[in-house]
Amino acid sequence: MPRMKKPPEILAPAGNRMQLEAALGAGADAVYLGLPGFNARQGARNFQAEELPEVTAYCHARGVRVYVTLNTLVTDEELPSIETAVTAAAESGVDALIVQDPAVFLMAKTLYPQLPLHASTQTAIHNVRGTVLLERMGFARVVLARELSLDEIRQIAAGTALPLEVFVHGAHCTCVSGNCYLSSMIGGRSGNRGLCAQPCRLDFRLGDRQYALSLKDLSVLDHLEPLTQAGISAFKIEGRLKRPEYVAAAVGACRDAMEHRPPDTDLLRALFSRSGFTDGYLTGKRNAAMFGHRTREDVQASAKALAALPETASDTAAVPVDMALTIAESLPAALTLSDGRCTVSLRGPVPRRAVQKDLTEDVAERSLRKTGGTPYAPGRLDVRIQSGLTMSAGELNALRREGLNALTERRNPRPVYTRTKAALQRLPAYNPPERGELRLRFERFEQIFEGARAHRLIVPLAEILAHPELLRIGGSPLIGEIPSLVFPSEEGETLHRLESLKKMGLTHVLCDNPGAVGLALDLGLVPHGGPALNLLNSYALEEYRKLGLADATLSIEGSFSRVRKLQGSLQRGIIGYGYLPLMKLRACPARSPEGCGNCSGQHTLRDRKGIEFTLLCRERKYVELLNSVPVYVADKSVPKLDFQTLYFTTESQEACKSISALYLNQKPPAFPRTGGLYYRKLL
Repeated sequence: MPRMKKPPEILAPAGNRMQLEAALGAGADAVYLGLPGFNARQGARNFQAEELPEVTAYCHARGVRVYVTLNTLVTDEELPSIETAVTAAAESGVDALIVQDPAVFLMAKTLYPQLPLHASTQTAIHNVRGTVLLERMGFARVVLARELSLDEIRQIAAGTALPLEVFVHGAHCTCVSGNCYLSSMIGGRSGNRGLCAQPCRLDFRLGDRQYALSLKDLSVLDHLEPLTQAGISAFKIEGRLKRPEYVAAAVGACRDAMEHRPPDTDLLRALFSRSGFTDGYLTGKRNAAMFGHRTREDVQASAKALAALPETASDTAAVPVDMALTIAESLPAALTLSDGRCTVSLRGPVPRRAVQKDLTEDVAERSLRKTGGTPYAPGRLDVRIQSGLTMSAGELNALRREGLNALTERRNPRPVYTRTKAALQRLPAYNPPERGELRLRFERFEQIFEGARAHRLIVPLAEILAHPELLRIGGSPLIGEIPSLVFPSEEGETLHRLESLKKMGLTHVLCDNPGAVGLALDLGLVPHGGPALNLLNSYALEEYRKLGLADATLSIEGSFSRVRKLQGSLQRGIIGYGYLPLMKLRACPARSPEGCGNCSGQHTLRDRKGIEFTLLCRERKYVELLNSVPVYVADKSVPKLDFQTLYFTTESQEACKSISALYLNQKPPAFPRTGGLYYRKLL
């Protein structure tokens, strides 16, 4: 779709006040910041709700936009706190909220329909259909996944009018954002809740290779021109947990690159990097050169670079303001201010007759020149005072402050959002069946054992195409599994597969991403929500019900104590058995310089304790890191639900058969297992 070609904004992190001032001093066009809860960097200092009005006014006075991050998953009991946070942000006049959870989206849209909402990169939007779906929902911008190439970004930009934002510098998660459960599964600290412990930075080994899950930091500052030409609206810098000097340097380098000056990447590399930078995703060079970890040499280089830096600028260049003051007998004092673009005029108190000393022009000018703490500097002054009159210093100062505030409002009008009288609709109680159905998800056709067809089957699209006889079985309709990740370069192939399978009789599909939901709806297929949709609360379920889901697999991060309290009419279930996918990676740690030709599609990673995790290839498009032991809950207390899924991946046919029988009979397994996060408190 045609896009307006205007310079993208430089969007800087503001994890604390020092970072905020450093970002503005370096020339950022916008900042993103978080409140103490519900943001993806809860380890940052962040800002209190009561600070927001002043912080927003401070930024707006300097022509800088403010986006507040409420981009974590939330639970039902946290919704009142979400309402408080949304209200604080809206009433402070922020320019947008950045959100992940559909419930937060719904809350903001219900209370403040005019408040712009940006879809966080945690929503894992990585294709055209996902972007279009969010556009239909009412999002004002989407932050694209970091894993896209330049050509793929162009394809998405051509397919939607929605403004797009991309990361151009900063830390690089090895997993697609929003799809990582490694930290929560290992230690209960969820990346989807802003508390990632970054276990991927530890020494996972693949054969002799160390730190096999750690990517170098992203830096694509050499590619800003083609991104601009693609129609990108914002260049985002990661770093709310880093030092103010880092933020200032990154913003400055980004500004230099946009204005066709060479960015100082050597300084950026010295301030913080993990064995250097990578642009592998953007350029399509996804190989071993993308991986790196923070070494002792990196730490020493940072200390040296910081010591050599001059003091970080804490404010933007002041705007000259011309002021004209007229004081005449029996008339209110008149002050006019102009920055060359905007002009404001206002009236003050009526001057008094001087008893001892007349007010002089010099004294009045000294008062007008007091612009410290504002984004302004005094320009030309024109002061005219009729003799025999006086005003107090307090009156003059108040008139100046009022005039500068009025000029700020004229230069950057504060957004005003009208709160509706509406509230979130009360949802009906959930009524589960006495006995839910069992679903069997198979990775390969060869795993399907005799008797499996008595249950509802879930099978990847490629396997159904290779074995169309699966569509001719009786019982519940087969569910075809759309790949979790379908990048723009693969959308055409996936669309063709689905169209072919629909003609052959496929009617139901499993969707693990908003893009897959959009694809299913466009084709008139019945979508079932997968676990990576991260549905953790009642209103997230309700939003997807309204979009058209037939049912949904709940997030693997949802404890059963919370699952039991979920409301609403959408049918739901869990993964009751399986080696859960903890990560989805587009940069394969096992990829050889010769490519994938001789790869078995399955590898083993070992952590520093010797625990083994399987790395499983998905049609040479992306890989998944599976948990070291399977979840298994048949013999435990499980809430009544519409279905439970046995999620088979690497098991043999015999293992699939025996595990299914064991599960149906609610027997404890002989093999090691975990209850996952179902019986733990998620942080």
